[in-house]
Amino acid sequence: MAKATTATNPHLPVPPIRRLTRPLSRFLQIESASGVVLLICTVVALVLANSPLAGAYAKFWHTPVLVTIGPFTLGGDLGHFVVNDVLMTIFFFVVGLEIKRELVAGELRDARKAALPVAAALGGMIVPAAIYMALQAKQFGAPPFRGWGVPMATDIAFVVGIMALFGPRLPFGLKIMLLSLAIADDIGAVVVIAAFYSSGLDGAMLALAAGGFVLTYALNRAGVRAITVYVFVGAGIWLAVYKSGVHPTVAGVLLGLLTPPSAWVGRDALRLSMVDVAARLEHDDTGPDAGELQMMAFAAKESVSPLERLETGLHPWVGFVIMPLFALANAGVQIDTSAITESVSVATALALFLGKPVGVVLFSFVAVRLGVAALPQGVTWPMLLGGGFLAGIGFTMSLFVAGLAFPEAQHPRLLTDAKLGILLGSLCSAIAGAALLLFTLRRRGG
Repeated sequence: MAKATTATNPHLPVPPIRRLTRPLSRFLQIESASGVVLLICTVVALVLANSPLAGAYAKFWHTPVLVTIGPFTLGGDLGHFVVNDVLMTIFFFVVGLEIKRELVAGELRDARKAALPVAAALGGMIVPAAIYMALQAKQFGAPPFRGWGVPMATDIAFVVGIMALFGPRLPFGLKIMLLSLAIADDIGAVVVIAAFYSSGLDGAMLALAAGGFVLTYALNRAGVRAITVYVFVGAGIWLAVYKSGVHPTVAGVLLGLLTPPSAWVGRDALRLSMVDVAARLEHDDTGPDAGELQMMAFAAKESVSPLERLETGLHPWVGFVIMPLFALANAGVQIDTSAITESVSVATALALFLGKPVGVVLFSFVAVRLGVAALPQGVTWPMLLGGGFLAGIGFTMSLFVAGLAFPEAQHPRLLTDAKLGILLGSLCSAIAGAALLLFTLRRRGG
């Protein structure tokens, strides 16, 4: 007789290893698919920005959106306020959830395993920033120098999408390492945004936001599970942070980190309750009453942690709606060949294309030589170099930081130059990384 498995009998307990890997597998699938959508939206934005429809395209994203309640008014442009401030807060909230998952159950949980991606991420942030600052040294203190944070980020969606093209030939250890690197990279990007791209801080609003975070933590500890309560409190925190001078997306990350990673009802307790109901059904044709059904539904819902439930629910919206909208609103750059030689464009492109792989490999090599880290199984240094080039695909986070470094109302030309550098550097990084990985895999017969 064939042995029953969880695939043929869903009532059997799920092995612990599957409970750990299932969220990661789902994450990789969504990221690889959303990377294709993101690429399509990027191409559409570029075509529109360089077509006779360029004026209508720009006018659409500058459509004013205002919310007025009595004397209180909140709002701005459709592209800047709705997409970059509001929707990207949800993006950063999911980033916070991903960071929390990695810290609790992923590669970043184990210090030994985390050492390599953290070291690589540090190198991938420090070296690109250093290259940018070196190339802009003559502009120290001037607006162009503020773009040093632009080439520090890695776009997970595009990186995962390119890795998916190699299928099982690419070592799983390299995939996990690059994913962990990108998440550690996100932590650094959030710190940079909060510390260096915030201005005119309002202490009273910061104190109000801090009180909101304390209230959120207290609600978690008290066992409050109503999502509407957290949405209401989260909206208040977002508004306080928005008014404080700190970019509101930072609030999204912190709320994600405060999300409980443990289920309220253990899987064993859920299984026992279901077995009990099934046993009673065998002797009672009337079945469970409404109260019992409600309790079973509650137990089933609370057997999944809030972190996993929210990440599962929001991740597709972020991957297939928010990030594509962000690309449509921000990737539309009027391509001017003369702008390719502008200092900000050159510094951004070179920092991504050269700084990322050099920083990733150099800091990883030091970590391995010091004995604090080891290369994942099946991963060679040429493969890691290829992965380092892929990490140079900045795009989403880089475009976001560029908007903070060079506000369009104040420095439209510098913002355009930075965007052009991001697109050029990311494209070259993608081509070089994919080519190097393909060459390396063919040499070893993969």
